[in-house]
Amino acid sequence: MSRFAVALTAILVGATAACRGGGGGEGRRFLSIGTAGTGGIYYPLGGAIASVLSDADTLHRYTAEVTGGSVENLNEAYHGGDNFPVPLSKLRVIAPLYPNVTHILIAAGFGGASPEEFRGRRVSVGAPGSGTEQVARQLLNVYGLGYDDVDVRYLSFRESSDALRDGAIEAAIFSVGYPASAVLEATTAGGVRLLGLDSDHRLTLASRYPYYEPATIPAGAYPHVDRPVPTVSVMNWVVGTEDLEADVVRYVLTALRTDRQRLVRVHDIARQIDLRALDR
Repeated sequence: MSRFAVALTAILVGATAACRGGGGGEGRRFLSIGTAGTGGIYYPLGGAIASVLSDADTLHRYTAEVTGGSVENLNEAYHGGDNFPVPLSKLRVIAPLYPNVTHILIAAGFGGASPEEFRGRRVSVGAPGSGTEQVARQLLNVYGLGYDDVDVRYLSFRESSDALRDGAIEAAIFSVGYPASAVLEATTAGGVRLLGLDSDHRLTLASRYPYYEPATIPAGAYPHVDRPVPTVSVMNWVVGTEDLEADVVRYVLTALRTDRQRLVRVHDIARQIDLRALDR
C-alpha cells in the first residue's frame, strides 16, 4: 500500500502500491492518505481529497487514515519505515494547501499575557511527532524557554482542548488552520483565550526559521475573539516522491483546482488553497 502522509506542514505522496481485488475496486491500486490527529484539519480535508481522487482516478483507490502527524511521518520516511521507505532526497513539492496558523491558548484563570510567563506552567506542545510539537519548541525558544523550563504535556488537539477546559493544563500551542474544531471547542466554553504574538518575537521567529510568515487570526474566527490576533504561520504543501506517477500528480492538481467546492463542503479551509503559491 502506498501512502500520502502529512509531514512537516505537507502531505507526502508515496510512490508504490499493492494491488487488491474484490468488488468494484478490483485491479485498482490503493493509496492511503496519512492525515495526523482527528482534532485538526488534515483529517477531514484528507478524507475529502481521498474521495475526490477516488472518483476521478479509475486506477487507484485513495483512503485517509489517522497518523501521529508531520514530523513522525517525515522521520518514518527518512528511516525507511515498512510502509513508507522514501528517503527525503526523493521528495518533491506538488501543490500548496493552506497556512497552518500558530494558536496559543491559555486556560481560564491564567493571567499571563505572553508565552514568557509559561515558565513552570503545564503546557501542551502537541502530540509527539507532530508539526505542532516542532512549532511549540521553536516558539518557546524565541521567548528564552526550553522544555526544561515548562511542565511539558504531549497532547493531541482534542486532548489539549479538554485539558484546557478542565484546568489540567494552563496553556497549549496549536499549529493548525482556522477555524479548527478543537480550538472552537476550547473557546466556546470554559473561558479559554487566545494570546497574540508581539511583533518583535514574530520577526525573531521569521529570522531564525525562514518558513514562518506573519499571520493574523481574524476577529470572529472563534467565540470571544473580538479583534484580530497577531501570530505566525507556516505553509502546508502537497509533496510527492520523484517517481510518483504523473497521472496521480495531475489528479491531485485537478482536485485542488476544479473540485474546490467539494472540499469546501467538508471544511471551509479549502477556500484558502491557492495554486499560485507554486510561483513563489
